[in-house]
Amino acid sequence: MERLRAAAAALGPAQHGEGPTWDADRGELLWVDIAGGLVRRATVAADGTLTETASDHGGDTVGAVVPASAGGWLLAAGGGFTHLAEDGTARVLATLAGEGGTEDSGGTRMNDAGCDRAGRFFAGTMAFDQRPGGGTLYRLDVDGTVTTVLEGLSVSNGIGWSPDDRTVYLADSGPGVVHAFDYDPAAGTFSRGRVLLEFDGTDGVADGLTVDDQGCLWTALWGGGQVRRWSPDGDLLAVVDVPVAQTSSCAFAGPGRDLLVISTSTEGLDDAARAAQPDAGRLFTARPGVTGPAAFPYRGPLGALRQVV
Repeated sequence: MERLRAAAAALGPAQHGEGPTWDADRGELLWVDIAGGLVRRATVAADGTLTETASDHGGDTVGAVVPASAGGWLLAAGGGFTHLAEDGTARVLATLAGEGGTEDSGGTRMNDAGCDRAGRFFAGTMAFDQRPGGGTLYRLDVDGTVTTVLEGLSVSNGIGWSPDDRTVYLADSGPGVVHAFDYDPAAGTFSRGRVLLEFDGTDGVADGLTVDDQGCLWTALWGGGQVRRWSPDGDLLAVVDVPVAQTSSCAFAGPGRDLLVISTSTEGLDDAARAAQPDAGRLFTARPGVTGPAAFPYRGPLGALRQVV
């Protein structure tokens, strides 16, 4: 089994960093600060150096960002979807029925998201109090309709597809599992769900994830200070150690798509833990010797959306 150690990038920390995403068309790394409601962007040099280019406010909370083929970026923000324009203007497209609210009111928020090759945007929610069953996975189709895909999740988290588009992986951090489903790329539907990975919390729980070009799964372990690589059958292949407990997500980035970028968070750390982990909230990088895909953009409209189910 291969073992690597990630290095901190020289960028300012986030409160709750999440969702690194490589926008190949713009040559930019995207990531979010959920608690700060920020979308951050950086260039990635051939030697792996990250240089921040922008930071825009996308909402009270922003769970994920993807490029939009119609311009700007699509955000899973608050209790629905928001368009972030090139000039930094954020415009709410839809707040989904049953989602939104505040932490004090027992509300829910968008937590993680990603697009399939066809440009459909899949976004999952969680309750602020992380109550079991409080999360839902939605699909925003390229015709602008929003459909419920899965209900009864707790903390709907990282999502990614196999290179042949026939398997979709979804983490639910509440019970600490990663599901695998058969995927129909023509219809955008899930079937034959099964638990691929299960964590008891001893080493953390699965958070954000990505799938490399060889079809292997990379999971960030929240509370575990690691990213792990797994075969499609669930065999552990590699570990990337990160000197921060709250590792939240990962993605491949850079001109060669060979730089593993890992987001981290300060959430849940008391003063002593923050002092012991001075780089908490920063991005980390490693070169594991494999490549991964760039983000697929959302290919639908950026006007009014319609929730059908």
